[in-house]
Amino acid sequence: MCLFQFTARRLISQAHCGLKASSSKKQKFCLEMARPSSNMADFREVFAKAKHIAIITGAGVSAESGVPTFRGAGGFWRKWQAQELATPGAFARNPSRVWEFYHYRRELMLSKHPNPAHIAIAECEKRLSKQGRSVVVITQNIDELHRKAGTKHLLEIHGSLFKTRCTSCGNIAANYKSPICPALAGKGCFAVLQPEVRCDAVPLWFLGRCEEDGCNGLLRPHVVWFGEALDPGVLTAVEKELDICDLCLVVGTSSVVYPAAMFAPQVSARGVPVAEFNMEPTPATNRFRFHFPGPCGTTLPLALARHETEIIS
Repeated sequence: MCLFQFTARRLISQAHCGLKASSSKKQKFCLEMARPSSNMADFREVFAKAKHIAIITGAGVSAESGVPTFRGAGGFWRKWQAQELATPGAFARNPSRVWEFYHYRRELMLSKHPNPAHIAIAECEKRLSKQGRSVVVITQNIDELHRKAGTKHLLEIHGSLFKTRCTSCGNIAANYKSPICPALAGKGCFAVLQPEVRCDAVPLWFLGRCEEDGCNGLLRPHVVWFGEALDPGVLTAVEKELDICDLCLVVGTSSVVYPAAMFAPQVSARGVPVAEFNMEPTPATNRFRFHFPGPCGTTLPLALARHETEIIS
């Protein structure tokens, strides 16, 4: 399934203040009306009544755990941007270099831990499940910090650093080996400012291999690369969750990566409250009912804490 086809199929036209604006005053009025609320008490009242909560998370929530986002001026590994390495073409041309990049990221994640935002989400899910309410996390992150925090109902739309897929038989398997193969031991150095550092390529036959009987195919990270479609099964599951949710949170996402960027606006368009938790406004902010600026690890625990009306069994 093509990413654009998915969003186009589900795209719902957003309401505008008016098709025509006869004066700058009217334009200003419309913009002011579109501003979301940052009133936590009002959000908490909505939260207390919600039965099916969908939480969409992006790189910002993991950045507070010290996970590199590989975006902007600091978005380099050695001399390459992540977008140059996270493609099927890059893997076909130089699988050793791509595996060194992902080996670096896997090893880095072994030293990272969930932050208060991850923990608040997991604890909220556990608590509300005892009340017959549900929480689903739809994440663009591949670091598994939500899983490490204890989240159970998790949809990883971009895959996982700790899963591999065989390029021959297609088998997908969890893989937490460190390193993933002996030949990658000591590889993946983060020599951004040291281009003179020589890192010899790992021969193809020494890279990770499929362990299925009689296969031995080359393994690749089970992540969605630029130019690849998302798993249609995962997208179908996301669609079902967004159709039934009565509250949606958007946490630490820039709202510019598609199709995930359209998930929350689609929910908002059908009248469901959406709350954005991010360091700064995004292109989608004015489509939402709430916006809470600041670190997610500070704002989210307050938002998801037990409400006074909750009955604890």
